[in-house]
Amino acid sequence: MKKYILASGSPRRRELIKKLNQDFEIMPSRYEEELDNRHFSYEKIEKLAYDKALEVANRLTEPAIIVGADTVVVLDKRILTKPIDKNDAFNTLKALSNREHEVVTGMAVIDKYKNKSIIRSVTTKVAFNNLTDEMINFYIDNYKPFDKAGSYGIQELPEGFVNYLIGNEENVIGLCTTALKEMLEQL
Repeated sequence: MKKYILASGSPRRRELIKKLNQDFEIMPSRYEEELDNRHFSYEKIEKLAYDKALEVANRLTEPAIIVGADTVVVLDKRILTKPIDKNDAFNTLKALSNREHEVVTGMAVIDKYKNKSIIRSVTTKVAFNNLTDEMINFYIDNYKPFDKAGSYGIQELPEGFVNYLIGNEENVIGLCTTALKEMLEQL
């Protein structure tokens, strides 16, 4: 029986990966990401996902199938990272207010049984309504989005935040299981 590993410590990815009906062992990557947030490229996010999976693959002494992922929020071709504090989260959400942005998840699958790998990214467009300072402060105070790219988790946003979403909502949470299933089937 093949061994599957998720190279992530994200609780949201752990929940999403269960939808694949495959037993995944959790082994968070120790890869130290260096992300230049001034310039976005799909290749950069895909490489980051691959590097995370590769770090775990290199630690293994036995074959396995390793999945790595990285999710970023992109506004005006700039990457919005996880906030460092409440003020940073507030400013990020204010910048997203009444605007469309993209959420991009890079995914990499490394198959050490066949020495093959597949890399791809999935993009979802999200637009927020006009957010008042009160709405933003309420969200930050109650949901503490300090571990989330772009300072928000789509699954916990109060009613009235999102104007529209085009694409896969799971992708915004951190892992598009539909695309990942296709990748695993290609190996």
